[in-house]
Amino acid sequence: MYKIYKIYNQWLKLCIMHFALCIMASACSKDLNFKYHDIEPLTVIEAELTPEGAKVGITLTTPMDEPMDRTRLTDATVTLRDLTDGTECILAADAEGYFRDSTPGVAGHDYRLTVERAGKVYESVTRMYPPTEIVSLEFNWIHMPYDQVAVLQAQYLDDPATRQECYWVKLYRNGEIYSWQEQDDRGAIDGVATFFTMTSRRDTDEEDDDEVLFDGDVMTFTVTQISKEMHDYLEALQNDSNGPAMFSGERVLGYFLASSPVSRSITFHPDQIPDYNPVR
Repeated sequence: MYKIYKIYNQWLKLCIMHFALCIMASACSKDLNFKYHDIEPLTVIEAELTPEGAKVGITLTTPMDEPMDRTRLTDATVTLRDLTDGTECILAADAEGYFRDSTPGVAGHDYRLTVERAGKVYESVTRMYPPTEIVSLEFNWIHMPYDQVAVLQAQYLDDPATRQECYWVKLYRNGEIYSWQEQDDRGAIDGVATFFTMTSRRDTDEEDDDEVLFDGDVMTFTVTQISKEMHDYLEALQNDSNGPAMFSGERVLGYFLASSPVSRSITFHPDQIPDYNPVR
């Protein structure tokens, strides 16, 4: 009996101590002021080459304690060289601050992008990828404990003879970016890769503005084949990291992507969406 009483007494003391600590923790609060290291802004290069031509945006990083500044820089020389056929072009800045050239990229060719600015030179080399083919795009309702949710599913072709193929998937709602994701071919079955994402609840009053879809909204699915290096770069961005360096020369952030994106659109009509049937 004494042993039981002793154990109970120790347990009671622990409860009282825990309660006291909780009161102390709630009563003592302190604002934490983080001090970030001041470093020189880094150059950020976002470059794409497609069958429609080249587009390059150049910006600078913004200190953590300052508002984001996305002003594009035009005081640079941007050159694109086709290493396969030897042709070269100098991109010109347009009214939006992008460096552009309308020469189409050619799938299978290797390209080198060179950016010279403020006495520094940045270079990146990549091969241009061909387009894949989208074979289906559809909505389905799935039943969740809290509501029905519209799932958007897309399928596209993947070469089963080639391993570690990677893709950049983007979704647009009425022409504005809705979400994006990087993928690889590990989930592809019989040469078909599948992408799906949960979008809007049926009860739109309970949905966030960033995700809600209304009758008549147009969703556009775009898929672009990318290199493993580009895949890892995008994956790092999703995890709030800089990812692998894709340019040689001075320290710089960004990417150079050469590929052939393909797109397909679907209009959201909630009353016409079937319930998901896994047996189909």
